[in-house]
Amino acid sequence: MMRFHNKHVVVIGMAKSGVAVAKLLHRFGAHVVVNDKKPREEAVGVEELESLGIPVICGYHPDDLIHEGVSLVVKNPGIPYEAAPVKQAQALGIPVVTEVELASQIAKAPIIGITGSNGKTTTTTLVGLIFKEAGLDAKVGGNIGTVLCGLAEEAGPDEWLVAELSSFQLMGTRKFRPHIGVLLNLYPAHLDYHHTMEEYLAAKLKMFANQTADDAAILPYDQPEIVEKCKDLPASIYYFSKSQEVPKGAFVKDGLILFADGNGNTEPIVAIADITVPHLDNALAAILVAKLAGADKQSIIQVLTTFPGVEHRMEFVDSIRGVKYFNDSKATNPEAASRALQACKEPVVWICGGLDRGVDFRELLPVIQGRVKAVIALGQTAPILLERAQEAGINERIHVDTVEKAVLAASQLAESGDVVLLSPACASWDMFPSFETRGSMFKDGVHRLKTSLA
Repeated sequence: MMRFHNKHVVVIGMAKSGVAVAKLLHRFGAHVVVNDKKPREEAVGVEELESLGIPVICGYHPDDLIHEGVSLVVKNPGIPYEAAPVKQAQALGIPVVTEVELASQIAKAPIIGITGSNGKTTTTTLVGLIFKEAGLDAKVGGNIGTVLCGLAEEAGPDEWLVAELSSFQLMGTRKFRPHIGVLLNLYPAHLDYHHTMEEYLAAKLKMFANQTADDAAILPYDQPEIVEKCKDLPASIYYFSKSQEVPKGAFVKDGLILFADGNGNTEPIVAIADITVPHLDNALAAILVAKLAGADKQSIIQVLTTFPGVEHRMEFVDSIRGVKYFNDSKATNPEAASRALQACKEPVVWICGGLDRGVDFRELLPVIQGRVKAVIALGQTAPILLERAQEAGINERIHVDTVEKAVLAASQLAESGDVVLLSPACASWDMFPSFETRGSMFKDGVHRLKTSLA
């Protein structure tokens, strides 16, 4: 695109998005320099970029990386704004964006953006499946799977671009405008990055910053602080709620999910008892997106009643001697764990714990009381979680140092009819490189347990 031709652009951070952005801008004729603080041997894609003539600097941030001749800085979403080259760019008035901003600038397809503290991947996956079932052409990516700017370049004007978006990605946008924007929920998370809930909310609300009356905003009616904050959005607002009727949107009543069009008309969609989606609010939001995009009702029902789930998100692993094992490793904050625990109707042996971000977990007391029969904790937060378990009157409390030991301990405490749930309520980085690794180790432990008991 001509807007990038002969412009000097610095890409900070490699990973998938950095490599994709560098290649894209290079094709558009920009003079691109890529910088990653990781050592060269740890940075993926260096040789590929260098083979294209794109300079790559690894191991440090050069003092002269950012200068007045730079037109744009594209940073990896996870790089904090306190990083030296980012601060230098801001001081010089150079725009600092994430690849999502570039994707929106080059996209010919209308964008559906989905964000929230919890449930992003499940909702995005549901939307993609419904669109496929309904015969709507769509490409799904962003924070889930494929880098968004690559999909944006490919998708035509008659397709949809469905994007899972994190607060890190949204914070680096300026003109990003989704035709349909979804905010699922907001709970304390990533405050080591955003510092305050106000900053975290502001990042999420950038989803709607450039929408017009031709666009749609989908919001959680059960979080009044979000409803109040967004009451004057220019977009057409749709709500979803598990607990009350909404003026326009999707809600639950008498065991049914209903759609209200805002003109006094209400349409039943599906019975709650028939859907296989573990968290109802994800289903409600997906229904709204699908309805607004023109998906037929039967396709919505088909997907919601056959949804197999997403890996590491209330994922059924196996049943061993009448005990069901679920992997919810993606529950990296207390609210996500609360949702998982409340989804269990059977007595729960809860495996929890992980990175200490200063959370006291008191909000989980009413959830675990009377529902959780045993707590097995690991990681940095194990002591405080076991303390909360004691306050909740849970007698069986065990501290372990590996996931495998947690699975073994859980198997000894659980009885037929119980659920063993890995739902850590914490990030994984104190012991594991990712929540995926943690979840996979849990599943491996369950499978080994079953083999040992065969």
